[in-house]
Amino acid sequence: MKVTREKAAAHRAAIVKAAADLFRARGLDGVGVAEIMQAAGLTHGGFYGHFKSKDALAAEACLAAFNEGLERVAADTNLAGYVARYFTKAHRDRHDGGCPMVALGSEIAHQEKDVQAKFAEGIAAYIAGIEDLVRRSDGEQDPAGQRAQAITAVATLVGGMILARATAEAQPSLSAEILDILPRAITH
Repeated sequence: MKVTREKAAAHRAAIVKAAADLFRARGLDGVGVAEIMQAAGLTHGGFYGHFKSKDALAAEACLAAFNEGLERVAADTNLAGYVARYFTKAHRDRHDGGCPMVALGSEIAHQEKDVQAKFAEGIAAYIAGIEDLVRRSDGEQDPAGQRAQAITAVATLVGGMILARATAEAQPSLSAEILDILPRAITH
């Protein structure tokens, strides 16, 4: 039975979505193709009809994960509001989604070059999105200053969330303090 192009595109989108969620939950090496296909509601045998390799899927899944975050950035009107929504307990405790830089950042240097390239593309797009928020929040600052603030904000967002997640169980008060203090540090 031949699958229509629309159905094949829907299957591919389901695979990418399942992979993006599972990779952020358990890492790129922590999940296999069979599990991704099962999460997408498809059989393992159909994988290679959509992707050449798990690495090819990982590259596309990374971009899809970044695109989710970029939609949230684009929907916001100012940096302070976005930062406040980023540094929440719900985001800290979400391990099947959320920020791909937090979930996968330390693994990327060990991945294939295509995965690294797509991840770097996502980081660049995210910085540009934050730079746009900086510009909307403070149009008085020069472009170089806006770019510097955006890069600083992204590094603080990612590093801060990594620290908040790392301390959530063992030192919940420290984790809460990180979530409380860093939004003010970024926007002041």
